[in-house]
Amino acid sequence: MKKYIMTGCVLILLALTGCASSGNQSLKNETSATVQSKITKGVTTKSQVRQLFGDPAKTSFTDAGNLIWEYDLADVSSDAVNYIPIVNWFGSSASGTKKQLIVMFKKDVVFQYSMSNSPVSIKTGLYK
Repeated sequence: MKKYIMTGCVLILLALTGCASSGNQSLKNETSATVQSKITKGVTTKSQVRQLFGDPAKTSFTDAGNLIWEYDLADVSSDAVNYIPIVNWFGSSASGTKKQLIVMFKKDVVFQYSMSNSPVSIKTGLYK
């Protein structure tokens, strides 16, 4: 009987495992190498970038008037400590990765771009 109860608890915990993803989903499978194969400086146009990655999350301009598009994707999941009874009353913790693609245009053609992938850790309560 204990075996069934333990198996049931494990299955419930696996079902409750929290994951969250926010941002541009087109970046999910991208790396620096795959972006490099899709974007060529001085050749790729603004409309081609929009076709590849969609609308940017943020736009801005340089002092010289060049357009900058930013794409972001944060993919995090709850850490195991969140599922420990009583311990989770004192805070929560999540970790994952953040991807960011920044593209600068000069006259509607890619002038410069950068793709980064970095670890992310979010902690609240006593875990800070």
